[in-house]
Order: sequence, then structure tokens, then C-alpha cells
Amino acid sequence: MHIELFILCMSVVLGLVHIVLASHSASLQRGYRWAASPRDEQLPPLTGVAGRLSRALVNFSETFPLFVALVFVVHATTSYGALSKWGAWLYLVGRVTYLPLYAFGVRLMRSLAWNVATAGILLLLVSVLYY
Repeated sequence: MHIELFILCMSVVLGLVHIVLASHSASLQRGYRWAASPRDEQLPPLTGVAGRLSRALVNFSETFPLFVALVFVVHATTSYGALSKWGAWLYLVGRVTYLPLYAFGVRLMRSLAWNVATAGILLLLVSVLYY
């Protein structure tokens, strides 16, 4: 298996971690009775760690489809190379780093981690367009 596909699989694991952390932190804040309900009522936004984990999940959900699409295009066009490997690694490392930094409210480093992951997406794009 090419490393880009392996990293894609590890990114799916990271997505599951995002979902579990965000949902459990919301349940802790609002109660498990709320978690088991149909959630029809309007509630105030989540706060603190629960709010940050929820927003981190939304952010991951925005970038992950771009990453998936580019890894599939790299695979379909056999555009594997140093750029695609670096791009995949930067995406995963940036996203793994981003989650705890956002959860703990670390401001500037969180943005740096996001930029690293975004640079990874851009490297994947370049690897497809120029190889």
C-alpha cells in the first residue's frame, strides 16, 4: 500500500477520534439525557472544551474531503512522489497537532498546525498538477 493511502486511513481514524471527543464532551456539558433525545430544542452554543472540540470537528470536516479527493487523484493518476508523500504527512501531522491545540485553547500554535495541514493539501495538489 502506498504511504498516501495509509495516511488516508490514519486520517479516517483521526476523524473518528474527532467525532468521539466532540460528542462525548457535548454530552458531558448537556447531559446524556440530551444526547439520547431527538435534540429538537434550540440550545445555546457549547462552551469551553466542548465548544472547541465541536468547532475542531467542523474544521476537520471542511478540510478532509479535499485531502481525500487529492489522495484519490494521486492514486488514480499514479502521481506518487516526494511531493505527495510530504503532502500526506504534513496533512496528518498538522491535523493531529491541531486537535489538542484547539481543545486546550492554544491560539497561535493552533493556527500554525492548520497551516501545516493546508500546506500538505497544496503539496498534494502540486504533485497531481505537475507530475
